[in-house]
Amino acid sequence: MSQRADASQCGGVVVEFESDDIRDARAKKARSIPGSALIYLKGPKFLIYVSGALSMWGDRMWHFAISVFLIELYGRNLLLTAVFGLVVAGSVLLLGALIGDWVDRNPRNKVAHASLFIQNISVTICSIVLMLVFSYKQRIEQIWDGWLTVVCYTVVIVLADVANLASTALTIAIQRDWIVVITGYNRGHLAGMNATMRRIDQVTNILAPLAVGQVMTLASNVVGCGFILGWNLVSLIVEFFFLSRVYRIVPALSVKPPVVEVDQVYLQRMERRGSQGEGNVAQPQPLTEGNCNTSLHLKEITDLPLCFRRFRWLVSTCKDGWRAYYRQPVFLAGMGLAFLYTTVLGFDCITTGYAYTQGISGSLLSLLMGVSAITGLMGTVMFTRLRKTYGLVNTGIISSCLHLGCLLLCVCSVFAPGSPMDLSLLMPYITSNSSSELGGMASQRQKHTYPLRGGSNQPLLPDRSSIHWTNNTVLFDNVPSGTAPESYISIILLFLGVITARIGLWSFDLTVTQLLQENICESERGVVNGVQSSMNYLMDLLHFIMVISAPQPQHFGILVIISVLFITTGHTMYFLYAHKAKRKHRLDT
Repeated sequence: MSQRADASQCGGVVVEFESDDIRDARAKKARSIPGSALIYLKGPKFLIYVSGALSMWGDRMWHFAISVFLIELYGRNLLLTAVFGLVVAGSVLLLGALIGDWVDRNPRNKVAHASLFIQNISVTICSIVLMLVFSYKQRIEQIWDGWLTVVCYTVVIVLADVANLASTALTIAIQRDWIVVITGYNRGHLAGMNATMRRIDQVTNILAPLAVGQVMTLASNVVGCGFILGWNLVSLIVEFFFLSRVYRIVPALSVKPPVVEVDQVYLQRMERRGSQGEGNVAQPQPLTEGNCNTSLHLKEITDLPLCFRRFRWLVSTCKDGWRAYYRQPVFLAGMGLAFLYTTVLGFDCITTGYAYTQGISGSLLSLLMGVSAITGLMGTVMFTRLRKTYGLVNTGIISSCLHLGCLLLCVCSVFAPGSPMDLSLLMPYITSNSSSELGGMASQRQKHTYPLRGGSNQPLLPDRSSIHWTNNTVLFDNVPSGTAPESYISIILLFLGVITARIGLWSFDLTVTQLLQENICESERGVVNGVQSSMNYLMDLLHFIMVISAPQPQHFGILVIISVLFITTGHTMYFLYAHKAKRKHRLDT
């Protein structure tokens, strides 16, 4: 019989022993919930998320503000912004492999701390210089016949470029290396952390420019510089502490492959090349003219001044980095991702500027940008679920098909009613009569289109991926907006395709990111991702060259078609990679 029955028969008090057990279990569970939350808050994942959010927020604010500052400094002219964009793209393109090699050769904590310090201090000093220039601009212009102003502009651009290079190094170190080690090389956990970091990036991409823009609008540019300065100093301290704690609580981060001295590596490579040219190295070789030449060549290298040896090493490191990138099994997947950067189909200054010429208001564009952020978040959710169900390689295939399918709407918009595209641009050999007739038809269709003029506060190189120039606000001077076009079908199809395509785009981006993380050996992880960043910037530059070649709104349809061709080429490269990966998997099994 139960204890309850025994007690009732004896006339005693009924005691709920079972309730006590349940109560104790519930109390223990209640205590464990805050305990688990506290453990998570102190764990490496949460610390990386917070550190990444602070870093991304600061980056987004700075990238937005610097474009506005440069235009304000140069009399609302885009020249400084263009120079700044070219310097940024060129530096990453040339130094990407060197940055990655530096990440590989040094301990993880030193790389993270040095990159963090250089980035935030560069932005801080740049903010101070901008505050002084804005406050004493008239006096500065009178010193040295205006050359001091040029010096200030140069200092601002150089410091901003250094900050971007340091940000690139920090991104490679944390998001391409640390995360892999923290997750213990667990693919499921790695996918979850990648998706979470991308969600944080999507949210900060929208909110950070709005926040600093409000400060600059309600106060002044000087106050905006001070706000960014204070944010970077506070962020530097917090991120430094969090990254140091992550490094301490994850012992695997302190273990890296042994590093050979750079001069030794170069000399060993030269020795191998010399010995390979002589034939069989297994047997002792007699003293020949070839041996003497090789020895003399090595002696000449060691006798060179240090600066020349370092320059030779820099060139050699860049070449080796690109070769390492080429021989990776995921080379085609990485190239496919890079090709996606050559496009005007994103929420950057090109597409939003085109929308302005078609009578779309700024408020509606802001709303569309918010919707695009939501679809980007949907892409990160879709990635984690597809990867769990179909595997990583198949997730990339599904994402590619979805991305291309949505972009077909953009192609349809080129030929839809309301499109300003002038097909006579494709037929230079037509007769003058036909040309005038087509010109008349085009002028009727372009009744509500307006030429793009200066005054945009956009940087030259906006970012559409894991790497970085983003500014989603467009301000045009003297460009009429709000005039109703003859038909909204074209612009509706365009933005419907761009917004929905972001689901497949971000899912595909996460797929390639994880493929790079999983398939690149630890000793080459930095240099390969550095070259990947260089490729991304190179392809991004091509899309601006396209726009420079065809700048008018009636050219935009041609740019859309070219963009879709580049994107199709990129996804085709990924399909080839997927085919090879599956065939290799079948052969191995």
